[in-house]
Amino acid sequence: MIPPQTSLKRRLALWLIAIVAGLGTLLLIEAYTSARKAADRAMDGQLEAASLTIAESLQWPEGNPTVEMPASALQILATRWQERVFYWLQADNGRIITQNADLPITDAMQAEARLQPVYLDAVYDGQPIRLSGREVDSAGWDTQEPVQLWVGHTRHGRDLLAQELFRKSATRFAAMVLITAALVAIAMRTMLAPLRRLRQTLRDRSADDISPLRLGVPKEMLELVETLNRLFADQRHHRDALLRFIADASHQLKTPLAGLQSTSELALTSREPAIWRQALETVHDSAGRTSRLAGQMLSLTRLQHLGPGHERQPLALDRLMREVATDWADRQDSRDHDLGLVIDMPTPVWVEGERWALHELLNNLIDNACRYTPPGSEITLTLEGDDERVTLSIEDDGPGVDAESLGRLTQPFERGRRQDTRGSGLGLAIAESIAVRHGGQLSVTNRQPRGLQVSLTLTRCRPPEENRT
Repeated sequence: MIPPQTSLKRRLALWLIAIVAGLGTLLLIEAYTSARKAADRAMDGQLEAASLTIAESLQWPEGNPTVEMPASALQILATRWQERVFYWLQADNGRIITQNADLPITDAMQAEARLQPVYLDAVYDGQPIRLSGREVDSAGWDTQEPVQLWVGHTRHGRDLLAQELFRKSATRFAAMVLITAALVAIAMRTMLAPLRRLRQTLRDRSADDISPLRLGVPKEMLELVETLNRLFADQRHHRDALLRFIADASHQLKTPLAGLQSTSELALTSREPAIWRQALETVHDSAGRTSRLAGQMLSLTRLQHLGPGHERQPLALDRLMREVATDWADRQDSRDHDLGLVIDMPTPVWVEGERWALHELLNNLIDNACRYTPPGSEITLTLEGDDERVTLSIEDDGPGVDAESLGRLTQPFERGRRQDTRGSGLGLAIAESIAVRHGGQLSVTNRQPRGLQVSLTLTRCRPPEENRT
């Protein structure tokens, strides 16, 4: 069972949460900064209005600047947060006209205020304050002596106003996040609906339904559906091949079994011992062919359903060919043929393979050559190649195969339209499966002027350590 991983929906949700959290943090920082700036602008406007009101109250009788602090200016500075209010007026000659606090106004601050109205942060009596300074001329009076005017108040009200503005922005942002989360959840459910439909379609299918999917999906899922359809097509191909194999195998087994039954029935109706003996010989011969057919069917099934070749190891192919050729030279089935072996390259020849499978391949190729060629035919095993690849081939001078049947010889139960032999039609199919298992290529060609050649090309490998010189 495949261990479950984090769901796609959860991954999308986590990514969206991370993105929203990052952007939200930036937006909240910007909202707090904007709230402080807005509070400063609003309160600085009050400082400016108070400065202008005090400036209008300035008088220069006999050339000496005086002022009667207007109540309206103090009312402007007295905010709803009960801020402490400060004012400081100084004549151009350095004389203090009036003040209610010894404000920390430096020469640099006064020089800056002479050029334009300024707004500065300072600390007075351990508390942060905000000051506004400007220089006022004696417009309408005989004297032109300027007066520097500074007003200010503590920052507590500004901070409270900034927090109030920030809370409103944060509340709106939180509401927006909740609405966005709900919309994203709906969008994710809608966007993942094709996946749910595909999953439900696959769940509702019966085990033997491997027809192509006809489901409309988004472009991003099209490749997935096409991959599933290719998988279903491969399954249909393998199932059809299996059904054909079963049907052919049933037919191949039915024929000798029917012959056994008819032979035994005829023998049972006779009282002649000679007929019984002949029937027993026929039954024995047919049972042997049937047993061989069953063995080859098992071999083919094993090869087609085995996993990767984990049993591969370096083996000397020339040595294996000599062993198989020597064994067949002593068999009754090959005594009527001229069986030879030609190794046209330095030995040993090492390839990586499974010994039992290559042994089975050689046996089937020699057996096929003996069964499908007339007595007296020459059958030659050949091994040739170069430093990288090696070709094993078996050739005979028999009748060969017509061109139309040549390409089908590696299919199960294919005999090249010949029914006059006792072969099962599985030898070359087994050889083809072994070739594919070893990453090789099996080829079947007619020889000139007559005969057949079956070749297998394999890749050479380095010999094992104990065989290196």
